[in-house]
Amino acid sequence: MTVKKNEIYDIKITDIGTHAEGIGKVDGYTLFVKNTLPGEEARVVAVKTNKSYGYGRALEITKPSPHRTVPLCPVAEKCGGCTLQHMEYGAQLEYKRNKVLQNLRRIGGFEDIEVEPVIGMETPYNYRNKAQYPVGEDKNGIKIGFYSLGSHKIVDCNDCIIGSKANSEIIRAIKSFMEKNGISAYNEENGKGTVRHILIREGFGTGEIMVCLVVNGKGFKYKKELADCLKNIKNIRSVIINYNSARSNVIMGDRCETVWGEDCITDSIGDLTFKISALSFFQVNPRQTYMLYSKALEFAQLNGNETVIDAYCGIGSISLFLAKKAKRVYGVEIVGDAIADAKINAELNGIENAEFIEGKAEEIVPKLYEKSIRPDVMVVDPPRKGCAKSLVDMMRTIAPKRIVYVSCDSATLARDLKILCEDGRYKVEKVQPVDMFPHTGHVECVAAVSLRNT
Repeated sequence: MTVKKNEIYDIKITDIGTHAEGIGKVDGYTLFVKNTLPGEEARVVAVKTNKSYGYGRALEITKPSPHRTVPLCPVAEKCGGCTLQHMEYGAQLEYKRNKVLQNLRRIGGFEDIEVEPVIGMETPYNYRNKAQYPVGEDKNGIKIGFYSLGSHKIVDCNDCIIGSKANSEIIRAIKSFMEKNGISAYNEENGKGTVRHILIREGFGTGEIMVCLVVNGKGFKYKKELADCLKNIKNIRSVIINYNSARSNVIMGDRCETVWGEDCITDSIGDLTFKISALSFFQVNPRQTYMLYSKALEFAQLNGNETVIDAYCGIGSISLFLAKKAKRVYGVEIVGDAIADAKINAELNGIENAEFIEGKAEEIVPKLYEKSIRPDVMVVDPPRKGCAKSLVDMMRTIAPKRIVYVSCDSATLARDLKILCEDGRYKVEKVQPVDMFPHTGHVECVAAVSLRNT
């Protein structure tokens, strides 16, 4: 049978994909179907077909999974953010553990690896301390919400259930401000219009809120009016304009202007305090970040005498956790602004045994080694693409006793661990997944790796 676009098929969902879409087959032809679960039977219309696979849209779930639940968010099926709200939370955690386990087996070749149950959240809602709302408009007026999956079509959403409860009041205030002053939304197609995005950051440990309006252009004449509409909302400490006139999908521009309040807000993870600017990177789920970093610290097995290198250190959050238990920590990061933030955060927390160095980890680590800096422990927390192979090879050369690998993509984690362990000198002791992003297909992991016979 040849599967054709716009035709309807009855299929059974047998698996779930990388992006949490259901997977079924029509006479051997694979269809990916959003909002379906393994074990379900569904009537599906093919919406896109390639040579060997295609995408379908479920018209009806004829046999639902026992793990299916009704999403709390009314736009969950339209929005591209929460791809798993229709799955019971316990089943989500099991799916994520199995995803990690299968990647480690299939890609890494680790047949007997220990993958712990996923550390989940007691209440997996309202966990995000950062939200970025695209702004647009159509014949019905201004739209503020999130993009639908795989497109830049905005789904109106003022009250996201995984975002902060404070966001909806702020979004309503900005929408009213735009309508009152006749301020247009940005149009991606022609590059015209003014307001592109709204960024809201909240310090969950402090309650402090920052609101940043991303505008198209080099100036904005309604600064006072913006400040006036926001400054009396509870806990807002910072109102900022970010200027971005680039014709691209990059949300933030390079220049920020504080129009009311402070340049930064503060937040805490455990007993550490961090300053957060509009452009700073900071983990979006601070409660689970504490669980992740605590596991990284546990796996590092520090007793106060160790030298630690933290590659891809970002703003120094893991480095500062480690510094409280280590003799000396060297943080390495290619982003200069992040290194500047790391130094500020070290000073803010009175930590003097952490040094931060700007540059590529695969270039800086060998230079540290040449200076006779021999790490007992190495921590790596790379971007989704994983570690540079040269850095993995370098770790094998300098042979730290322990390596702690923090990963946001278990596929590249598996690839890198395979290279690290291929000569038999290192072994993976265990892998601990942490659910940083409930109701999505993403899962973070921390892996404990040790040098054999030490």
